[in-house]
Amino acid sequence: MRKQLFIYLYFIIAISAGVVAQTKVSGVVYDQTNVPIPFANVAFQGSSIGTVSNEDGRFYLETNQDFSNLVVSSAGFSDKIITLEKSVSYNLKVVLSEPEVLNEVFIYTGKTSKKDNPALDILRKIWAHKRKNGLYLFNQYQMEKYEKVEFDMNTIDSAFMKNKLFKGMEFIFNHVDTSSVTGKTYLPIFINESLSEVYGDNVLKKTKENVKANKTSGFEGNQQILAFVKDLYADYNIYNNHLKFFDKSFTSPLSTTGIDVYNYILRDSAYIDNKWCFNIVFYPRRKNELTFKGDFWVNDTTFAIKKINMAVTKSANINWVKDIYIEQEFEVENDSVFLLTRDYMMSDFALKKKEESKGVYGKRTTLFRNHQFNVEKPADFYREKVNYIDNEVYQKSNEYWEANRFEKLNKDEQGIYKMLDTLQTVKRFKQLYSLVSILGSGYVEFPNFDYGPIFSTFGYNEVEGIRLRAGGRTYFGPNDPWRIQAYTAYGFNDNKFKYGLSGKWMIDKKKRLIISGGNRRDIEQIGASLTTTNDVLGRSFASSSLFTVGSNGKLTNINLSHAAIEIEPVKNLTFQLGLSYRTLESASDTFSLDYYTTLPDATNPNGVVESEVKQSEANLQIEFTPNRKTIGFGVERTDVDSPYARFFVNYSHGFKGVLNSDFKYDKLQLYYKQPIIIGPLGRSDLILETGKTFGTIPLGLLSIIPGNQSYFTIENTFSNLSYYEFVSDEYVTLQWEHNFGGRLFGRIPFMRKLNWREIVGIKSVYGHVSDANRAINASGLVYNSPEDVYWEYNAGIGNIFKVFRIDFSWRGNYREMPDANKFAVKGSFGFYF
Repeated sequence: MRKQLFIYLYFIIAISAGVVAQTKVSGVVYDQTNVPIPFANVAFQGSSIGTVSNEDGRFYLETNQDFSNLVVSSAGFSDKIITLEKSVSYNLKVVLSEPEVLNEVFIYTGKTSKKDNPALDILRKIWAHKRKNGLYLFNQYQMEKYEKVEFDMNTIDSAFMKNKLFKGMEFIFNHVDTSSVTGKTYLPIFINESLSEVYGDNVLKKTKENVKANKTSGFEGNQQILAFVKDLYADYNIYNNHLKFFDKSFTSPLSTTGIDVYNYILRDSAYIDNKWCFNIVFYPRRKNELTFKGDFWVNDTTFAIKKINMAVTKSANINWVKDIYIEQEFEVENDSVFLLTRDYMMSDFALKKKEESKGVYGKRTTLFRNHQFNVEKPADFYREKVNYIDNEVYQKSNEYWEANRFEKLNKDEQGIYKMLDTLQTVKRFKQLYSLVSILGSGYVEFPNFDYGPIFSTFGYNEVEGIRLRAGGRTYFGPNDPWRIQAYTAYGFNDNKFKYGLSGKWMIDKKKRLIISGGNRRDIEQIGASLTTTNDVLGRSFASSSLFTVGSNGKLTNINLSHAAIEIEPVKNLTFQLGLSYRTLESASDTFSLDYYTTLPDATNPNGVVESEVKQSEANLQIEFTPNRKTIGFGVERTDVDSPYARFFVNYSHGFKGVLNSDFKYDKLQLYYKQPIIIGPLGRSDLILETGKTFGTIPLGLLSIIPGNQSYFTIENTFSNLSYYEFVSDEYVTLQWEHNFGGRLFGRIPFMRKLNWREIVGIKSVYGHVSDANRAINASGLVYNSPEDVYWEYNAGIGNIFKVFRIDFSWRGNYREMPDANKFAVKGSFGFYF
């Protein structure tokens, strides 16, 4: 996801604190042969404060209490007690030896047994009780919530501080502190706090969150950062079988399939807040899978979790994230109800997973209090508002925050706001901010105007030759109620200027009632997709591809005018009614859109041929995107990068005679996309498209089965088809693609470290052209339609060097057609977790 990489780079280039701890220790655990021991238990003696070493045996532990002894243990080795001579003891080397006496001691080494393991008996009881714990015990619940999100640059050293990049900003290093999880130095660059009320109904299976206050410092107002934060910290339930982070599905240590994924060891038992609890350590059975290591404390009667600490294993197949650490604490209410009261999550974003590599911490702390139960609300209460913003939420005074925070900011955190606010007045920082913003959004920002997108400046096709484009948009803020966009382009082969102009105005914010209109005159590769919208400035990638396979001269001069009104009466359900007028004419001497207005007969053997299509059209579009998350409240919004289903239907009616329009027809199109996350097996995407045109129409208005003559993978196109290879007036396509996320390659020893990801898929299409439409064809193009169901299949490898994907595609049938492309190789670049 390019947007997410932008956020990461944003933090790194822009500038790349906590409780003062009394005891800090770090080091590596080895065996007697000097081999690191992974997943060893490390704890302060006489306490429940501990951690688990990572795959390399490395650990870090910190507390605000004083301890003098450290206990290190691992299955198959004797425990070792380390005396801490100082409150801060870094880089300890702990060597564990094999026990001399093994009588009456259960030893689990490597993969623990699934039989006679007391930890698994406890785990099964957790499964049996998980729907009888916490908030699930009540029909309704409500509570107050406080959330603090902070981003920090980490691994700050003296050489880093002296970098010329920070000239004029040296004061920021007065706020460097040390992480209580990793022991690394860090520097805050972003902080956000929010207060809200949370409501839930287990009968209706509905939840609602009302934000009462929100405060940000460091890049506030940047929509992409806020969208990234919102997606990054999606809610999760530790009892679920799978936990979704960064668009990936991790197996929970409490999953009913956990026995096949994790090793479990019953380590200890003790009273915690007057409740007798068992302590269970878990770590993965295999490398490269999306799993955790850590431990949890569970009550002996309710089998509810009292506390859990877990970290993603270093070998997990995930990019740009070196560590994920999660800590949850549950309080006991009414003697038996365990409620989540504190949730802490920290992610370490970095280009590399090496211990010394610099990166960015993303930290979220969430606190809950004042729970109430069985206070029933009407069903309408949970209905999500379509488009509502309360500006007072973002304007609360410092006194309000002092009085309402669940916990006070420490001295260093209080200084973050002042430091970040001061930083944004520094000229050097503003320059860096602007540079990264340009790379991320594609626009160069000026007061009330953005120039771009800069990535569309240069293009090429056979008709225009080299093509240069310049454009821009109005921009007063992320919640603009109106926006105007325009561009102009010039082709050095055809020596013609092209242009586009559009505008949108939201006249009712609550229901997102928007009117829009515009005009475009340009050259385009029509038929690049089956299901299209009437976006005036939308232009297909195929229209200006720098590198193509075969000729891409089948281009069309298009003059499109469109006006529309749309409304969103229910969240994520949009209706649009539009009127359009277009003219279509071939832009190339080697391609024709000719059609007969009078068919050839005995008296007129050549018939009457027309080259230009003039068409007036009215259309109704309905789009439903359940679970889509957006940010912003203006006429244009930003989607949060989480997969969601999309259902789109379009009905169009062509008028004959209106503005000299040529054809009368009715067209119905449907598009449906469903992403399916299949736990640890990866993610599938299913796409169904179908449509039919009723009436007689020429080539310019037919449904072209979209080919792909570029060297890049393009969704909803067929990799082995050329442009205009198949045409239709009725069609059905079905596409399936599955990304295993490295599940298979991770089982092959010599391929594990590559972190490649396997992709397989198949695409198929049925199409037909009526006799009447064939009869008026005067273009010279032979109408081929896939009445025997054309299909192709592909296999690919993703995550090559973390950014590249290559797909190999084979034509399943219609292989005897002239110039049939039987095999194709496509590539794509992208930044994915």
